[in-house]
Amino acid sequence: MGGTVGLKGTDGEMFERAVELGAEPVSPGRVAEFLAHTGSLESEELVAAPGAMGADHLKEAGLAHFVVGKLPGHPTAEDTRIIASAMVDLGVDLIVFAGGDGTARDMADAIGTRIPVVAIPSGVKVYSSVFAYSPRAAAELLDAFVQGADLAEEEVLDIDEKAFREGRVDARHYGYLIVPQDNRLLQGGKESSGIGRMTAEARAALAGAIIDSMSADTLYLLGSGTTMRMLANELGIEKTLLGIDAVVNRQLIERDLNEQGILELLEQYGKAAIVVTPLGGNGFIFGRGNKQFTPAVLRRVGLENILILADRNKLQKLKALHVDTGDPALDDEMTGYIDVYVGPDHRKMMRVK
Repeated sequence: MGGTVGLKGTDGEMFERAVELGAEPVSPGRVAEFLAHTGSLESEELVAAPGAMGADHLKEAGLAHFVVGKLPGHPTAEDTRIIASAMVDLGVDLIVFAGGDGTARDMADAIGTRIPVVAIPSGVKVYSSVFAYSPRAAAELLDAFVQGADLAEEEVLDIDEKAFREGRVDARHYGYLIVPQDNRLLQGGKESSGIGRMTAEARAALAGAIIDSMSADTLYLLGSGTTMRMLANELGIEKTLLGIDAVVNRQLIERDLNEQGILELLEQYGKAAIVVTPLGGNGFIFGRGNKQFTPAVLRRVGLENILILADRNKLQKLKALHVDTGDPALDDEMTGYIDVYVGPDHRKMMRVK
């Protein structure tokens, strides 16, 4: 729930900080979307964690179930581990969970590779390859499991949240979870961008694809990642690696913005554009690592004012680009084909799905 307010996660004491900043829980809406799109649950015997951890959502959806475990207070990581382990002991066939890499890590601790899972992406840090592309994809993945899909081990990454807040992605292998295997529905794990291996001339040429097209008195919102930091370096400004920064007339005016800060700037400037790069390994342009670009921000800027920058080597590894904004209608509007800037006067058309 920390994404829209510019936090890099809500582990530990950061949960209270997110609440203070006005963040709202994301998982309830993601779970509701998942439940609305799966056709496999009405005929199955369902068990759920207590209250907001599961049972409340099944009750709202009108699905019969019984509750496992107790929830004495606000849900914690330990509750996740205890209840998931209890479900395995009961003999369940599969566990569905919603969260990010931290929750996936808790699940790996609790159940390992004893039974399969379906992971609904609902965190700030969602880099592990166990996650479905979206809640709707997770629903299809569950349906595939019920229909007898093959199973495979996928990697859980351990993201150091303290380092993440300091602008460093320290991603290490943590373990594995078993998931239904369907590459159409599962995201790939994060990969490095390769920007650091480019020559200075190549970096300047790639950045020039955007810089040369920048208009005067227009607000440019630069997304996260090493490609965006490279663009900022060519502009001569300092970029927050994992934040959203604002540039006008090639000058930095704001750093590490949250959703509210972006919306306030959009009120000040009549023209605006968003510049992002696909996430290496899975091709997300929105919904992973840049949740400050909320549906409200994207609609205010306008989909026609989204600029995508990437080097050719990154694009060659991607079959498509992906969006998971939290607004299914907006995601549908963004599907189709979009031009990606790959150099001065050069663009490559990529499919968004």
